[in-house]
Amino acid sequence: MIIFGTRGYLYQLAILTMVCGWCGNPAAHTLRKRVTKFTLFFVPLFPFSTKFATQCTFCGGEQQIPKEQAEQVLAQHAASQDGNPFGQAQGQGQPGYAPGGQGQNPYQR
Repeated sequence: MIIFGTRGYLYQLAILTMVCGWCGNPAAHTLRKRVTKFTLFFVPLFPFSTKFATQCTFCGGEQQIPKEQAEQVLAQHAASQDGNPFGQAQGQGQPGYAPGGQGQNPYQR
């Protein structure tokens, strides 16, 4: 007896600010990658379907996009971040936060 099937994996690639095609609001959108893999005896072997989509966090509307467009949007997002995870200029941070300062964070010694 051979047991086979499929299993889906969902990866969140980025959070982007765009104008929604459904509601028209400028809102955050999640860029997601859905991969469906063939499994044999519950072991995922190879992917046979990959789809990309953006979902509006305001209205929940989801729109599938082609792989080329997803890669382009992801590259633009990475270029705009410029290696800074919070998208802020170097030297700026949260108000009241001084890196390496004593007494700023009571939970870190």
